[in-house]
Amino acid sequence: MSVQRPPAGSIPTSPGSYQFKDDLGRVIYVGKASNLRQRLSNYFQDPAQLHPRTAAMVQTAQSVEWIEVRNEVEALILEHSLIKQHHPRFNVRLRDDKSYPFLAVTVDEDYPRAVVMRGTKRKGTRYFGPYPHAWAIRETLDLLLRTFPVRTCSQGKFNQHKRLGRPCLLFHIEKCSGPCVGEVQPEVYADHVAQL
Repeated sequence: MSVQRPPAGSIPTSPGSYQFKDDLGRVIYVGKASNLRQRLSNYFQDPAQLHPRTAAMVQTAQSVEWIEVRNEVEALILEHSLIKQHHPRFNVRLRDDKSYPFLAVTVDEDYPRAVVMRGTKRKGTRYFGPYPHAWAIRETLDLLLRTFPVRTCSQGKFNQHKRLGRPCLLFHIEKCSGPCVGEVQPEVYADHVAQL
């Protein structure tokens, strides 16, 4: 038996996180969406059109619930929180697959950076994800940088601009706060990283 499509019009078009549950009420998968209705409709198409792992999850699920939030950043934070809380079995499989990308924040650096990483995790780095599609993580990172403008450059690039005394293009398009040239106070930058 698989999860039934919710009644027409009952799924909101707002951002949020959704949870698929099994017959015992356990959360088996957590996801996020900028438009819940549009995203969830993808799960209720012909199972033959779904990725095998997704089809197995939908087949196992008995119900789907969602939580609305105000924006995509809140949806990302909620998704991460729910995955940590419930350890859903279909998310765990994804998390253990080293081929999927993660959003990583290098918290062990003086001015931490946000980067997309694959492969083995390392100490001193905070991870979010994994994401099944590289484009999804890049969109998420782009959105986060508008709200929390932390650096994404390599240490070499950071040092180069520090020596030059000029920030890179990302500073000028407001996707970095310019820590390499002292355009942001260390406390303010640390706050951006903490909120990320």
